[in-house]
Amino acid sequence: MAVSNLSRKEVLGKVYKMVPPMLEKFHKGQLGRVAVIGGSEDYTGAPYFSAMASAKLGADMSHVICEPGAGAVIKTYSPNLMVHPYMRQEKNLAQNETIESVSKTVIDMLDRLHVIVVGPGLGRDPAMQETCARVLVEARKRNVSFVLDADGLYLAQTRPELVDGYKECILTPNVVEFGRLAKSKGIDVNKEKPEELCSKLATAFGNITIIQKGAKDYISNGKQTLISDGEGGLKRSGGQGDTLTGSLATLLAYRKAYLEKIWDHDNDMGADDLLTYVAYGGSAITRECSKLAFKEKGRSLQASDLTEHVHTAFQNVIGEKPTDGSRL
Repeated sequence: MAVSNLSRKEVLGKVYKMVPPMLEKFHKGQLGRVAVIGGSEDYTGAPYFSAMASAKLGADMSHVICEPGAGAVIKTYSPNLMVHPYMRQEKNLAQNETIESVSKTVIDMLDRLHVIVVGPGLGRDPAMQETCARVLVEARKRNVSFVLDADGLYLAQTRPELVDGYKECILTPNVVEFGRLAKSKGIDVNKEKPEELCSKLATAFGNITIIQKGAKDYISNGKQTLISDGEGGLKRSGGQGDTLTGSLATLLAYRKAYLEKIWDHDNDMGADDLLTYVAYGGSAITRECSKLAFKEKGRSLQASDLTEHVHTAFQNVIGEKPTDGSRL
């Protein structure tokens, strides 16, 4: 699969066209209802970073659906997030609770959401994994877009039928996670050209969209491949990928708003192409966040430093639209 000949400026211009303007006629929720599903006994930071990135990029409503122990902690991080302690680790299931009842509680939220992110802080607990698997099955039935990262990718690796052929999803593996996914599909990462690997894996999963994170981010759905190589920071602290997943979630919500034409626009971009533009936009914003945070913090940079730069990164990379609805 040949790499797209679109320039960075051209791709970001398409992302700009997709982003809704801020108009007086919109009501709460139209510009994004996002939920991050993760957060367990050991991991509370990742779902917070993802949900806050989503909020900072402009989602109207940003939720975290997590385990109760994580929820109590995450609520202290910010009053801006809606935190739902619905998930259960296997050892914490009450006598009157089952994986089915826990799953139903989460699934019942899907009709209120545009996008879900599955994986940040999720862990490998069997009950948490099974609950998410059931949620993904229902998300597919309801055409809800989702992003898989971290331990959410373990589901794609071990239960590929959950994502195979579902175009409304984006996978965001790092180098180790990509290798595991490739192996699960019989792809030898050592025998393929780097620029073709992402395309091959996307094709193997039925032409879903994948962001292969690295020094350059390769983005492909098997039919179109883009390379996001904007400057980023040099500190590789954990948690920066959570800014990516949250950014992707909001951009996916904006894509939905574009496709539903909730404002007047040319309507000249299709759903499949928009998915790759969303992926590129999320990558570009996250790299800009990393660059800005690193410039300020240097080697002391932490994932939380990226959160404060999401809006500035958006302005630098995509740009804000006029508020009068004019087409600029």
